[in-house]
Amino acid sequence: MDLKKLAKTLIPDENLLPLEEYENIYPQRQIAKGAEVTRLAPSPTGFIHLGNLYSALADERLAHTTGGIFYLRIEDTDEKRKVEGAVESVIRSLKYFGINFDEGAEIEGGTNAYGPYYQRQRASIYRAFVKDLIEKGLAYPCFCTAEELDAVREEQTANKQITGYYGQFAKCRNLSEEEIYENLQQGKPFVIRLKSQGNTENKMTFNDAIKGEITVTENDQDVVILKSDGIPTYHFAHAIDDHFMRTTLVIRGEEWLSSLPIHIELFKVLGFNRPKYGHTCSLMKVDNGTKRKLSKRKDPELSLDYYRKAGYFPVAVVKYLMTILNSNFEEWANKNPNAHYSEFKYSINKMGKSGALFDLDKLNDISKTELSKLSAEEMYNFLNDWVQEFGSDLDKLHFENKEYIEKILTLIMGIGGKKRRKDIERAEQGVNMLNYFFDDSFNPVYSYRFDGNTVNTVLDEFAKVYDENDDNSAWFAKVKAIAPAVDFASEMSEYKANPQGFKGNVSDVAEILRIAVTGMANSPDLCTIMGILGKERTLQRLNMAKI
Repeated sequence: MDLKKLAKTLIPDENLLPLEEYENIYPQRQIAKGAEVTRLAPSPTGFIHLGNLYSALADERLAHTTGGIFYLRIEDTDEKRKVEGAVESVIRSLKYFGINFDEGAEIEGGTNAYGPYYQRQRASIYRAFVKDLIEKGLAYPCFCTAEELDAVREEQTANKQITGYYGQFAKCRNLSEEEIYENLQQGKPFVIRLKSQGNTENKMTFNDAIKGEITVTENDQDVVILKSDGIPTYHFAHAIDDHFMRTTLVIRGEEWLSSLPIHIELFKVLGFNRPKYGHTCSLMKVDNGTKRKLSKRKDPELSLDYYRKAGYFPVAVVKYLMTILNSNFEEWANKNPNAHYSEFKYSINKMGKSGALFDLDKLNDISKTELSKLSAEEMYNFLNDWVQEFGSDLDKLHFENKEYIEKILTLIMGIGGKKRRKDIERAEQGVNMLNYFFDDSFNPVYSYRFDGNTVNTVLDEFAKVYDENDDNSAWFAKVKAIAPAVDFASEMSEYKANPQGFKGNVSDVAEILRIAVTGMANSPDLCTIMGILGKERTLQRLNMAKI
């Protein structure tokens, strides 16, 4: 068979460059020894999720810890499943979590010398290499219809055989020259398949950058490398792109392990040095006592929108993922509580080899700790950003008064006190905690532990003596002075010595006042809350709360 003629017939493009030219167009990167070139390569068929952020963080840290390059490539070979705005969503979401690219699709400021970074824009490169494989007898046209392929798959499934296009099932693999040209003359659509040289009887040892040595079976599948629309499949395109973008390390989910034999063979037939591959463990959760993978369908926490809408502090999410990605990060973070996570020396050798348990409670704890470090202004800015995107019109109205909000935050966060409070774990919750400071969002449920006469006496007596200029000591002295009017003990020692002799104690007086002013039995310092509200509003609430 005249393979050169066949290649020219199947790939008639006149503008394809000689293969060696691409080595000159995309030369080796000038980076330090040991520096890693990593990439995030999503398809624009949906929106980014926690697993993508998990891998992107590993890629970004490994690149930047070693002084390398982290780039964004868009694998848009599947035009039918493309979602408008998906690329912009990827960049925006990752930027929110502090993950930035050095170069790539839609990235400004990078050299971008290894582009274009959209695969559909690189079609001529792929077609040049497909043409070369046809000339070498390593690829061939396949005219099988979807119906024929379905029938083969059904037969294989019924006979409990491995499904796919291989061996006796590769019906177009050995078509004669006459049969090929007859099919072409009839206008039959075709794809180009790899003519696999592998044998599943052969095993090899593969050194996974994360999992260590694993056993891999040779590929024998004649996979499609060029679809009928002239665009390559992901398998073929990624091998060429990783070579010419000079990727040194590919971090990806362990679901790609099944494709590893195909990728190994593709690099071999293309004559390229293969980058290192590292397969991350799956994110797991405990569900009814059983571990399972996080699911897009079952688990809202897999979506990054979940964290943005709930208002998780982005650094907290990243720090939590770092505890999963590197086993020694948590110890380092505890020793360096004020250090930025980028100061940690990230290592691929410390990445987990088995399923990582995702713990939302632990994330909440980390988020509380990180938010407690902020100043009142920084917290205001964080909450206000969330309010402007996700808050109600009432929330937006409240946040117009920055000075008032910062006074509240200073109290709630314990700023200026001996110990910072850790009450706020995310923006949505933090914003809701401010509601009782505004009359239009103050919706108390008065739940007193004492009778109406006792409650009303406490509220009336305190209203008579309240002075907004009192400090905490003077304020509390007035609370104590009210206690005897309702048969409460003024001193806790007095109450503990004879609890049967009193209806309650001074802390119960404070609780009645607290419920009246805030609608809650527990709150930050009540004297300060009253001071923020002002005398007029405080007295209004005391009067309104009477039974």
